[in-house]
Formats: sequence, structure tokens, C-alpha cells
Amino acid sequence: MRAARFHGRGDIRIEEIPEPAVRPGTVKIKVDWCGICGTDLHEYVDGPIFCPAPGEPHPMTGETSPVVLGHEFAGTVAELAADVDDLSVGERVTVEPRLVCRSCPPCLAGHHNSCDRAATIGLAGGGGGLAEYIVVDRELVFSLGEVTTEAGALIEPLAVAHHAVGRAEIAPGASAAVFGAGPIGLLIVTVLKATGAGHISVVEPSAGRRRRALDAGADAVIDPLAERADERIREFTDGAGADVAFECAGADSVLAGCVAAVKARGTVVNVAIWSRPATLDMIPLVLKEVRLVGTICYAGDHQPVIDLLNAGKLSVNRFITRRIDLEDLVEGGFKALLDGTGDHIKILVRP
Repeated sequence: MRAARFHGRGDIRIEEIPEPAVRPGTVKIKVDWCGICGTDLHEYVDGPIFCPAPGEPHPMTGETSPVVLGHEFAGTVAELAADVDDLSVGERVTVEPRLVCRSCPPCLAGHHNSCDRAATIGLAGGGGGLAEYIVVDRELVFSLGEVTTEAGALIEPLAVAHHAVGRAEIAPGASAAVFGAGPIGLLIVTVLKATGAGHISVVEPSAGRRRRALDAGADAVIDPLAERADERIREFTDGAGADVAFECAGADSVLAGCVAAVKARGTVVNVAIWSRPATLDMIPLVLKEVRLVGTICYAGDHQPVIDLLNAGKLSVNRFITRRIDLEDLVEGGFKALLDGTGDHIKILVRP
């Protein structure tokens, strides 16, 4: 079968590799669509990061590069192991692409997203969605119901957004500010709207992404290069500040802006994966008793997202800005997302 494999920095190749076979307790999926994640871009530009380097096998998968890429995918069941009887061939499905040990303290506490040895399928081995087929454990497979496989390819990043919103622990009707309107920031806006948030502000310097934020459900957009975000947000919140702010940019100034924008005892959720250590003046955080929270991946978020999609409370097709074939992955996918224009949100690939 054809697959896109990461060999090293700037080196992704479309290759013929053996088609995987089912083993006990697994499901074989014919991949329909796979999204390109920002993490994939980081691997292409700066990797190996999460992809295991040659000679350094990942402790969970035992694999080293080259590895198949792609962890945002959906497709149809192609084959079931003999001991799997609760799915049907042809059923539309998606996958939670995290392999965890189930035995470390975070896993035993129910926080498997923070597993000490976690591996992401499509980065650390275990196959990937940028291939024609993949075989995964049954427990990682979720039926899509009436959701299309195009929308299903966005469930993984939606689960990231859903988990981040859950980490904020905000009440219905609470005000929110999202700093950064990249793919995850926009999906956070969508999830906030679907789960009953009140006024949602988005802070984003790109005019095109501000327009997309309004389409996603934001009540107001703010250009931080032209006005003080914290002052505008206080205007929207009777002078108090937002109940919660989401940092989705990974920049010192943005993190400080989040602290400034929330109310006393408000919450800042750091969503971004930073490329370097952050620097933050702690005095504003201390004086306002701001709660700073981290979030990573998801834990029990895939099914709630699928339920919201099936109930018509989430709409994600607007975020799909291009569809390409596997052969066009680098030029039409990776390079298009890295060109600096911000024109694309999600590019889907047909393996």
C-alpha cells in the first residue's frame, strides 16, 4: 500500500510498504481522509521531535524512523479480528490515536493523556492515517454514526479543543477570550459555542483569521496590533474581564495578555505547545489570583465530540479549506500550510 513516511527533517516520502494485517483485538480501517496537524509541520521543519530518531526506538512502539505520519483520520472498517464483534465492515469510524501504558500513576488515576510513556499513532509508530490502511486496537476505534468521514477527520483536533474547554471548568454562560485563531483556537471557539459559553472574544492579528473566527461563532474579534485586548475585553464584560482565556499561540506576550484579560480569580488555559521556555511576569497573576492550567490531548473526549456532531451542535466543514491526494502531500499540503499566508485551516488528504 502507499504511505507517507517521515525519514527526517524536510524528508517525507510517498512509498510502497506492506499492508498491515489484523491481529487479535484489532480493527483494520481503510482511511478515507487524514488531516495535516501543526505537529506534523513541526516534524517536517524541525524534526525528529515526537517521531523516534533512527537508532532510538520509542519505548511504547519499539519503532524508529522512518514512520508513517498522520493522526487526524477517519475511514471505514475494512476487516475485523475474529474476537471483535461490535463493529461492522463498511462502518464509518475514527480513532483516538494515543497508545498508553495503562500502568503508570497518571494512567491509573484516569489521566491517560498524561501517560509517562505515551505514543501518538502517526508520529511515534503504530501506522498512521497518511496510508491506505491502518490496524488499531478496538478500544481506540469510535463509530461515527451519521457523521461523514470528512468531518470525522476533524474529530481528533476537536477532541483537543473539547478537552481544553473542559480544563477551564467554566459555568454555562461564562465569558471567554481565545488568543490565537489558528486551527485549534478556531475549534475552541466552536466547542465553546456548542457547549453554552457566553460572550466569546478572539484576539488575532491576521485579518483573514479574524473573519474565520466570526464565522466559527465569536461575538467579537480584536486586532492586538491596533488596540489593547484586555481593555476591549473588559468593555464586553462590564469591566470585570473574561472568566477564562485560552492561550493558543505559544508566545510570551500572548500569555501575559491572557493574564491581563481575565477577571480576578479567572482562569488561563495554556493550549499551545511551546517551542521554548516561557517567560511570564508572575506579579499580575498573583495579585489577581489567576489560575493557570495546562492541557494536553484528550481523555474521554472523542465520544462527546461525536455526540455533538451527530446532534448538529457542531459544524466543522467550514474549516476544511483544501482536499488533496497523497502524492500532493508536501507541495499542496505541508508547503501550503507553511507559506505564511494563513489562508488554510485544515487540509485533508486522500490516501
